[in-house]
Amino acid sequence: MPEINVTPLGAGQDVGRSCILVSIGGKNIMLDCGMHMGYNDDRRFPDFSYITQNGRLTDFLDCVIISHFHLDHCGALPYMSEMVGYDGPIYMTHPTKAICPILLEDFRKITVDKKGETNFFTSQMIKDCMKKVVPLNLHQTVQVDDELEIKAYYAGHVLGAAMVHIKVGSESVVYTGDYNMTPDRHLGAAWIDKCRPDILISESTYATTIRDSKRCRERDFLKKVHESIERGGKVLIPVFALGRAQELCILLETFWERMNLKAPIYFSTGLTEKANHYYKLFITWTNQKIRKTFVQRNMFEFKHIKAFDRSYADNPGPMVVFATPGMLHAGQSLQIFKKWAGNEKNMVIMPGYCVQGTIGHKILNGQRKLEMEGRATLDVKLQVEYMSFSAHADAKGIMQLIRMAEPRNMLLVHGEAAKMEFLKGKIEQEFSIDCYMPANGETATVTTNPSVPVDISLNLLKREMALGGPLPDPKRPRTMHGTLIMKENSLKLVSSEQALKELGLNEHQLRFTCRVQLQDPHSDPDTLHRIYTHLKSVLKGYTIQHLPDGTVMVESIVIKVSSSAEDSNAKVLLLSWSYQDEDLGSFLSTLLKKGLPSGLC
Repeated sequence: MPEINVTPLGAGQDVGRSCILVSIGGKNIMLDCGMHMGYNDDRRFPDFSYITQNGRLTDFLDCVIISHFHLDHCGALPYMSEMVGYDGPIYMTHPTKAICPILLEDFRKITVDKKGETNFFTSQMIKDCMKKVVPLNLHQTVQVDDELEIKAYYAGHVLGAAMVHIKVGSESVVYTGDYNMTPDRHLGAAWIDKCRPDILISESTYATTIRDSKRCRERDFLKKVHESIERGGKVLIPVFALGRAQELCILLETFWERMNLKAPIYFSTGLTEKANHYYKLFITWTNQKIRKTFVQRNMFEFKHIKAFDRSYADNPGPMVVFATPGMLHAGQSLQIFKKWAGNEKNMVIMPGYCVQGTIGHKILNGQRKLEMEGRATLDVKLQVEYMSFSAHADAKGIMQLIRMAEPRNMLLVHGEAAKMEFLKGKIEQEFSIDCYMPANGETATVTTNPSVPVDISLNLLKREMALGGPLPDPKRPRTMHGTLIMKENSLKLVSSEQALKELGLNEHQLRFTCRVQLQDPHSDPDTLHRIYTHLKSVLKGYTIQHLPDGTVMVESIVIKVSSSAEDSNAKVLLLSWSYQDEDLGSFLSTLLKKGLPSGLC
C-alpha cells in the first residue's frame, strides 16, 4: 500500500524553526525553513543532517514551499540554500517574496553586524537565495513536474500567508503554515475547499485556547493603555513589522482620534513606510473593508502615529511605542525594554506568542530578575500584560478547518507537546480520524488507500434520483450503473446512451448461449411446459412467460427445447441471455442440469 511520511526537522512538539519534510508518491517536499528565536547557536536552525548525509539537498528535495514571511518559517532559508546547498525551486506567494528578504536582512544586521556572530548567511546569500523563488498565485494549480502539483489557499495570519495543497497522483497533503479562522481589522479569514486530503498538517500554537470575543480583548487593551498613559507611564508594545502591528495601530489610531488624546504614539523607524508600501501593493490580500476604504484614503497612513527615534525613549512623560521584534529577543524592542523595565509606572503589553528562551517568554512566566548579556542582571518592575492578538487559529478554529477540508488523517506541528496531546484526543474523538504529533526527527507514516477520481454525469445522477434512490451522500458508498469513459486523463461515469453518443458508436447486443442435456421422456412441447411450471415454482418476483413460438422467457433469457437425434428420451435445452442477466442465466443453467422433479404436469 502507498505511504506518506512526514518528518518535522523543526516545530515538532515545539514552536520555532518550522521545517517539515513530506515524502509522498516518491517526491520529497520541504515545508517552511524557519529559525528558532530562542537560541543563539546551531540549534536556531532545523536539523538538516536527517537529509544531508548523502550530499547536497538538491539531490534529495523536489521543491521547497514557504508559507509566509515570519522568520520562524523562513529565517533559515538562505542558510539552507546557500550554505547547506539547494538549487531547486522555492515556492512562496508574491507578498512573501517581496517582504521575506527585507526581514532576513534586518535580522542578519542584528545578528552579524551588531552581535558579531559568525557562521551566518551574508547579504549576497539572501539575494542568491531569492533568485530561486517561484511566486505563487492563490487558487492557481502549479505543476512542479509531471507528477507533483501544488495549489495555494488564503491563510489570513499575515499579508501573503498561504496554506498549500500538495498532490501526487491520487495522494494529497494540505499544509496550513500559520493561519487564522477569524478575520481581523485588516485581513480576511483563512479558507480552503473540501479537498479531502490524506493528511492535514496543521499548526497548533493555541491547541487548548478558545478565545473570548475580539471586541472584549480590544476594549481591555485600550483600557490598559489609557490607564498607563493617564498615570504618566510609558507603554511598550513589542510587535513584528507586518501583521499584528498594523492591526493594533488601526485600533489605537481610531481610539486616539475618538478620545482626543495627546500622548505621542511611535512606531519603529522605517517599518511604517515599508508596511504602507506593501499593503498598497498587495491590497487584494487585505479584507473587504480595507479594500473599499483604500479608494478614499490609505488606512495605513496614521495621523497620530509617528516614526520613532531611539533618543525618544529617554523623553519625559507618557508615550506608546510599537517596536520590533515581537518576542523581545533582540533589536529595538529589547533596548527600550531595558530602559523602561525599572519604572513601575511603565507597562509592556505582549500581544502574541513568545517562544521559550526569549525575554518575552521569561517575563510572561513571571520572571522578575533577568540575566542579560555580559552577566548583567535586569530588575523588572514595570507592569507585564499579555493580550492575545495573535493571528493564529485557536482550538475552535482548528476544528473549523478540519470540518472545512475533511481530511482522512490529521498531523499537528508548531505547538507545545502537552497542549497538542489534548487537542489530538479531541480531534480523534470528534472526527473519528487518526491524529499524529511527531517530535523533531520522528517520522509519522500514513498508509493511503489508492483511489481514482471519477466524475458522474448530471443526467445519470438525475436518472438515479428519479428511480427513487436516496440523495447522494459523499460519506456513504452507493452503487451506480453506467459506462466509464476515459478522456484526457480523466474518468467519467455516464449512461450507456450518453456513452454511445459521445463516442459515436452504434449499440450492439451481447448474448450468451448455453446447451443443457436433460433426460425427459415427454414430447418437446410437454417438456417445455414442465420447465415453465418448475421455474414458476422456484423463481418468485421474476417475469416468466410461455410464448406461442415454443419458447419460455425469464426476463431476457430464452429457453428452447429439442429432442436428441441419438436418444428420444434425451432433450437438448438451448439457453440464451443478455449480459445484464448473466447471473440469472448461470443460475438457470445450473438448476436445469439437475433435471426436472417428478410429478410435474
